[in-house]
Amino acid sequence: MPLSVLFDELRKLKTITQENSLALILPPVREIYMRNIVTVAVLVGAFTLAASAQSIEGCKLSANKYDPSSTSNVYGRCGSPYSADSINNPYGKYGSPYSPHSVTNPYATEAPRITAHDGTNLGSYSANPYAPDSTSNPYGSNGSPFATKSINNNYGSYGSPYSAQSPTNLHTVTAPTLSED
Repeated sequence: MPLSVLFDELRKLKTITQENSLALILPPVREIYMRNIVTVAVLVGAFTLAASAQSIEGCKLSANKYDPSSTSNVYGRCGSPYSADSINNPYGKYGSPYSPHSVTNPYATEAPRITAHDGTNLGSYSANPYAPDSTSNPYGSNGSPFATKSINNNYGSYGSPYSAQSPTNLHTVTAPTLSED
């Protein structure tokens, strides 16, 4: 057999092998590529949903760390430092020191409202000492330690650690709830 014919046969064999290996490699690569596209789409959807779901509705201002809706439950939606709905998340809407909705911003103008289990408005849960309805205003009706509907009154029904409606009661299940204005 002449050498040129042998080289032609080898070239043909090489071409067939390359085409077959490409046919064997492409389907798994395509499957991995599609799986990654689906994963990215799911993650984008989840982040979009999480960003739009920032609501403090249903969160309880409570010292009860076992209540799933409590702001003291570090594993729950309302108390986790990683949850967008939590007042304990320093980067979230309700915990950031720069957000107008935050409980830690001393200049907050749209802080969450506190409503007792019996329906009484207990003011806004805010670090703003100048807002008239803030729980941090020591001269206001909701922040004074002497006001009857203040969570800062240790002897009142909304501030006593022994009252079922107090956020400082460690065992309460009827703690005040937080809501947006």
